[in-house]
Amino acid sequence: MHAKEKLFTGFFILWAVSFQPAALIAQLLEDWEFAGYTSIESRWFIDGPLDSRQESGLGISLSIEPEFYRDWNEGDLSVTFKPFIRLDSEDTERTHFDIRELYLHKISDHWELKAGVDKVFWGVIESQHLVDIINQTDLIENLDREEKLGQPMINFTWISKIGNFDFFLLPYFRERTFPGIDGRLRSQPYVDTDRPVYESDAEQWHSDLAMRWSQVLGEFDLGLYYFYGTSRHPLFQPDTNSAGETVLRPVYNLMHQVGSDIQWTHGGWLLKFEGLIRSGRDQHYQAFAAGFEYTFYGLFGSSIDAGVLSEYHYDSRGDDATSIFNQDIFTGTRITLNDNWDTAILGGAFYDHDNGTTAYRVEFERRLGDRYKLLIEGQKFSETAQNDLSYNFRQDSYLQIELRRYF
Repeated sequence: MHAKEKLFTGFFILWAVSFQPAALIAQLLEDWEFAGYTSIESRWFIDGPLDSRQESGLGISLSIEPEFYRDWNEGDLSVTFKPFIRLDSEDTERTHFDIRELYLHKISDHWELKAGVDKVFWGVIESQHLVDIINQTDLIENLDREEKLGQPMINFTWISKIGNFDFFLLPYFRERTFPGIDGRLRSQPYVDTDRPVYESDAEQWHSDLAMRWSQVLGEFDLGLYYFYGTSRHPLFQPDTNSAGETVLRPVYNLMHQVGSDIQWTHGGWLLKFEGLIRSGRDQHYQAFAAGFEYTFYGLFGSSIDAGVLSEYHYDSRGDDATSIFNQDIFTGTRITLNDNWDTAILGGAFYDHDNGTTAYRVEFERRLGDRYKLLIEGQKFSETAQNDLSYNFRQDSYLQIELRRYF
């Protein structure tokens, strides 16, 4: 059976399951709550690929992310399980399975404890999650780095009048995912994920540590943290594989990082800041992102809310940065219709004032009835300087349409 035949066979199985979840699962998981979604996604690339081995034109993929939940003693103790599966017609690396969440959660009056696999998000900036450090990026899902791999952890939270104190023990490291040889939105040359390089002799089993303080003081949301462990942002080492072609090997060094995120909410204003200082082998730098968002509520007497936002990104490494956000400005708008279908649009432009690189991005979502949601995403790489990391994607402008069915 060919890859595309397997894909469509898998699609019909996943889609059928989504229509009758209660009948299929209730017998096995009595007293458990069940939710989640299945989706079909199509991504169309406007231009041909830089590498003839990469997909061209239209690609289709399917995914399912169910969620199982059960609690005891009125929610004081609970278990959550959220697996994720994607089947992709073009990129073999994008066909993958991950456990996004699988943890035991205990709640007391002044503390909480989670043990297992979970996702933790830190940050306030829209265009880049600079200080988000606990989970590894699932880069084969999307270039925007929104999707994260599940992270094994023990997370203890102490709740006090002066803020929440979170302590993390992270006993196992997750390597970043990258598109395969036949995938798009990848580097040239591609990343060889089979031969990573670690600074620690323990490799993936190095135990990482993190501590974070967070507090709400009036109109301010504050966060401050310290992290020590394996960097979630790999460096890259050129090498030659067994076929004699040049590849990039990901290098995962140990590092110390101090970070902070601050948001001030006042009327229609949101003022945002994220900053970090990182030190370690080949990783001594500072970076920050700051910006604002202002929302016009009830535009022209309607139910529509329209927001304008702008954010600036700085990285002291300049052209040596491993992120495309080193001297960049993002300007955009967020429109929420507040209708019966939760229609929302977010769009904007990225501009590197150092080399002139320009890109545009738009995201649209809308419910279709009670169980369906339509998501449309477009990315246009307009001007790409040769010394900018986005030069790898100069022919990868795309339009993506996804239909989800919730159950």
